[in-house]
Amino acid sequence: MTTIGRLARRFGLSRSTLLYYDSIGLLQPSGRTDKDYRLYTEEDAQRLEQICRYRQTGISLREIKRLLEAPENRLVEILERRLDDLNGEIQGLQEQQRMIVGLLENQGRLSRVRIMNCERWISLLAASGFGEEEMQRWHGEFERAAPKQHKEFLELLCFSDKEIRSIRARARALVRRPA
Repeated sequence: MTTIGRLARRFGLSRSTLLYYDSIGLLQPSGRTDKDYRLYTEEDAQRLEQICRYRQTGISLREIKRLLEAPENRLVEILERRLDDLNGEIQGLQEQQRMIVGLLENQGRLSRVRIMNCERWISLLAASGFGEEEMQRWHGEFERAAPKQHKEFLELLCFSDKEIRSIRARARALVRRPA
């Protein structure tokens, strides 16, 4: 058995965080001392480790509590929902980046923007020895193997919807063409 202070230090948390977890029923001590101090077992520590891991993914404490009390199959559902939320947040942030880039219209200031864009991607491929034909083939194979991920990748590069449709159409045509 370990004390609340030691457990908090072990996980890099504050004592007040563990007190809060206790108050909401997320992590309750397995025992108490004669002076009513909280004591935690190694199983409690393992539960806290799970809580910390789920917190790192951005899952809310309410969801973590449900997750720890629910059957194992809820984990996949909750993680997939969190991943969808993150993808939405990322798309929103990328749209904000594009808006800011458009407002700045000053190439000297754009160097602060840390986004992979189509120009950077093309120059990276060219520096790696890819010519136009190899780039087209690369897109064709990506579209064939993982069309959804190919579309998401093109969105990450900040291509417009029109450009994405065009690139994907050319890629699909290339893959259908007999060798």
